[in-house]
Amino acid sequence: MTSPTASPAPVALRPGDLTLTASAVPQLPTSNVAPVTTPPPSAPRPGKGSAFTGIALTVTACAFFCLLDTGSKYVGAVLPLLMALWLRYALQSIFTLGWGLAQSGVDIFRTTHPRFQVMRAALFCSSNACAMMSLRYLPLAEFTAVVAMTPLAMTLVAALWLRQPVSPLRWVLVAMGFIGTVVIIRPGGANFSGGALVWPLLQLAANTAYQIVSSQMAGKERPLTTQIYTSLLALVLTTASLPWFWQMPDTAALWLGALAMGVGSTIGHLMLLKAYEHAKPATISPFLYSQIPFAVFSGWLLYGHIPDHWAVLGMVAIAVGGALSAWLSVRESR
Repeated sequence: MTSPTASPAPVALRPGDLTLTASAVPQLPTSNVAPVTTPPPSAPRPGKGSAFTGIALTVTACAFFCLLDTGSKYVGAVLPLLMALWLRYALQSIFTLGWGLAQSGVDIFRTTHPRFQVMRAALFCSSNACAMMSLRYLPLAEFTAVVAMTPLAMTLVAALWLRQPVSPLRWVLVAMGFIGTVVIIRPGGANFSGGALVWPLLQLAANTAYQIVSSQMAGKERPLTTQIYTSLLALVLTTASLPWFWQMPDTAALWLGALAMGVGSTIGHLMLLKAYEHAKPATISPFLYSQIPFAVFSGWLLYGHIPDHWAVLGMVAIAVGGALSAWLSVRESR
């Protein structure tokens, strides 16, 4: 993850959907983004409220993201993948668009970087598709922990691809997160082979690319505008496949799962956006890992799954590594 300065408004990010904050790796360069001649209107200034309120909103957002993943796990296991994604994007677009129009009217559609909006939406779809496939093989808690590796994966990209300097301590944290992921997945084991191994790693790669593009856009677009374009463009991309995959939910449980996806994604993102208005990304970032215990509880309550001691150890390693990385970003920015 990157460390945006205090002035730009960060794009709302997290682990399971693509919405982690960008605050755990050195600042990624923005030289490939065209300079903005006219600043986006009404861009909120982050970190100008109560830190406690920001933290409370972040934890609540993580609870809704867990609701999103819970619904995705059920619906994605019953409906065709693209049909399940279309349902999520349709509901998310209705809710997000309604909120945006109520806040700013048609001006909410004003964007200065349409090319990046399309790129972000395409990566969003790819990440979500891999996530739904992963949830067919992995329990909620283990899936959430693997996705939480995204900030540390961005450190690796910053060092190897973007040639950013990375301190030895950061490399230790990356190694800690990698070991935690291996402990959770346990490649070659009886329960984690084939799709259970491939899809989470593909999702991690897609989500890391998504977060990098999001970090490039931070402060250059209103976060809600970006969320609307991402939802609508993802809906358009999946609509093209409907003639081959159309299958409407035919049970109340499926509709409830689809509603959980739409409501969880919309409210989770909006709450995270509000959290950034109260607290800085470095303050919020460690609390994004609260989604892991929410996932453990949801997996136990709905599916009767309790992570074994090795999985718990891996989750702790990833969460501690991510939280320490966020703390290190604060220290290095001083």
